[in-house]
Amino acid sequence: MKKLLILSLCFLASSQINAQDYEKAIGVRLGFDNGVTYKQFITSISAIEGLAYFGNNYFSLTALYEINNDNAFEVEGLNWYYGAGGHIGFISKKKEGSNEEDFILGADGIIGIEYNFENAPFNVSLDWKPQINLIGGGGFIGNTGALSVRYTF
Repeated sequence: MKKLLILSLCFLASSQINAQDYEKAIGVRLGFDNGVTYKQFITSISAIEGLAYFGNNYFSLTALYEINNDNAFEVEGLNWYYGAGGHIGFISKKKEGSNEEDFILGADGIIGIEYNFENAPFNVSLDWKPQINLIGGGGFIGNTGALSVRYTF
């Protein structure tokens, strides 16, 4: 049983090695919220991603820790990832004669796929990032998918 467990762990670890094709990436995120994205690998499979969203009545910063896996669907350059993190921000509520702001603080999850172009320093990702506002902003928000286009370096 021990040998089977060790063999299984070695197989899983080897399937995740070299999940990254770049060290850092910066770009735009378009979807439920529009903003900018910065992603940096801290190991061969784990990365941190920072998101900044801005709109007419809100501003939000999100930090995510992500695990990246290569060759999704056995396609070279197509990776999948998942992770979790948190967000902080402000939402402006314009009411009659006042301009109140709600402070928001919450938790986020993320799962997505990312394609790294072989001969160009760009990647494209598509993800779903549900979130829950623990303070302000109305609870669970599940319709938060987005398309990101990043310059990789």
